[in-house]
Amino acid sequence: MLSQALAEPFRLMPGAVRRRPSSITGSEFLAWERSRLIESAPSSDLDPGRPEKDMPADPEFLSRARGEAQGAMRLDIAYIGVVNGLFATLHRLGEASSDALGEAAGMDRGYVARWCDAAYAVGYLDDADGRFRLSDVGTAFRPDAAESLMPVAIQSMLAAHMAERAAGLMRTGARPGEQVLAECETILPWFGPMLEANFAVFFETNIAPVVPVFAEVDARGGLAVDLGCGSGWYLRALARRFPKLRGLGLDGFVENIAQAVRLAAAEGLAGRLRFEARDIHGLALTEKADLIAMNRALHHVWEAGPHDFLVSLSDNLKPGGAIVIWEPNWPTARGALRSPAGQRLAFQNLTEHVQGNHLLRAGEIAQELRAAGLDPQAHLFAEGHEAVVVARKPA
Repeated sequence: MLSQALAEPFRLMPGAVRRRPSSITGSEFLAWERSRLIESAPSSDLDPGRPEKDMPADPEFLSRARGEAQGAMRLDIAYIGVVNGLFATLHRLGEASSDALGEAAGMDRGYVARWCDAAYAVGYLDDADGRFRLSDVGTAFRPDAAESLMPVAIQSMLAAHMAERAAGLMRTGARPGEQVLAECETILPWFGPMLEANFAVFFETNIAPVVPVFAEVDARGGLAVDLGCGSGWYLRALARRFPKLRGLGLDGFVENIAQAVRLAAAEGLAGRLRFEARDIHGLALTEKADLIAMNRALHHVWEAGPHDFLVSLSDNLKPGGAIVIWEPNWPTARGALRSPAGQRLAFQNLTEHVQGNHLLRAGEIAQELRAAGLDPQAHLFAEGHEAVVVARKPA
């Protein structure tokens, strides 16, 4: 995730000393951290006694790999601080001893003391005469910080979990499904906030303004249904932008629905948004929808056969209504996977296999929607890596 491209503007001449910026945003941290790790790692740690044929061909790559491993460790430390509220609590306190931080956060003092040492070691905390305070980088891991680095820490731990599961399951071919997301008790509560932090601003600034169906639904006070709604961030974003639109979110995880209900109420949107724990298969809405949305979720049901599923969605639409599908867009040429965005897609596709899924191309989504009797139009974003397919039902 910490791409070489981000590091380029921050590269130094050999021998120069890199210092952390006095203030830092999320994107700046990614660049600073990656380039710092690459340049601080030893350029070569080879045993001169080893046979030449056994020596790595590219010492620079070895150095980079070691730096990235160091970066993963730093994100492990950040993850612990994020999910246990340590960054947020210390920000509220200003500065505190490890004992005071543990008490205020409701955590075991022994664990917090060890975490404070680790967080200090990697630069997330500063020492203030025996007490701790957040550094600029530590402050950026607060979930409510501008350009928060919280999703980077959550993604790092989720990726490690999914990689471990893929490594074991590769030996048997088993594909246990979406429940693997709930296997780690500290990850699932943060999955929705991670997605919101990653995608909500992109949706609000890039997608919602240029896809006209949202404004059309709002103009008639219509119903938008979000299948696989997670924390409800998509419907909350729509409700903030379109004041007449009503929303219904469905999700199979009870924990996600509880979170969605709480967050909608906190924003004063409970009167227009409802959330229910329900299987999205065999959908039967009591009120037919003006819009049915699936955000990065259609690939979860694709391998069971998309046709009948999409026909059932169409059956739950009002005449003239629309299905809106947002998916990562799997490239048509394998060479595109070598880009930083392509690398992320390739790893996601591997982890999706664990869940019984695979990523889709915009063209095949449009083809299946057309076969279900709908009129699809694809919109591409982020240099073609993101696809929004809007498929209208005949009036």
